[in-house]
Amino acid sequence: MSDKPHHTGHRQRLRQRFLKGGPDALPDYELLELVLFGAQPRRDMKTLAKTLLKRFGSFAEVISAETSDLAGIEGMGEGAIATLKAVQAAALRLARDEIIERPVLSNWQKLMDYCRAAMAYEKTERFRVLYLNRKNVLIADEVQQKGTVDHTPVYPREVVKRALELGATALIMVHNHPSGDPTPSQADIEMTREVMAAGEKLGIVLHDHVIVSKGGHNSFKSMGLI
Repeated sequence: MSDKPHHTGHRQRLRQRFLKGGPDALPDYELLELVLFGAQPRRDMKTLAKTLLKRFGSFAEVISAETSDLAGIEGMGEGAIATLKAVQAAALRLARDEIIERPVLSNWQKLMDYCRAAMAYEKTERFRVLYLNRKNVLIADEVQQKGTVDHTPVYPREVVKRALELGATALIMVHNHPSGDPTPSQADIEMTREVMAAGEKLGIVLHDHVIVSKGGHNSFKSMGLI
């Protein structure tokens, strides 16, 4: 009798379906199975994949989960965690390469895809500034502040000072709302106006301020707030 694990045939079939039909041919739990195969070469991954999805909600939320949260799931060893975080890092790097050193205003959807991938699933607020040159090409992408679940301290003078250091002539601000609601608060609106006013005095344009979340994103410019 063969001494191969009983799930070997399943793995082969899953790989073939993926290679033939692409990622859309697999539901989230099977795509997770495929990712985890390398971390656990002799174990059935279906139950673990379904457990992860039940705990975190979606494929994107699984790979974006905190390492400590993943470690709390039975069956998630160091190898499996590293594999999932490597997938997340690869996705972010690919998305970032689509916008770096390119005119971002003409690649707006790719910019939003990158910002959502980088920030939408964070548990605490992050404040990111994208600095642009005269051709609106992205020259720097920096997370300037990290806050709590519902607040990030932002200092308008520091935002503008950094733009001067980089030689940037325009910027786009992005921050996340862990609550899932991308609606701007009054504090968000006031801070945005302060940055815009400080930048105008030095010839630095604020193109937009975008709030991202699991529920989508909102643009201050599209809402008439800039």
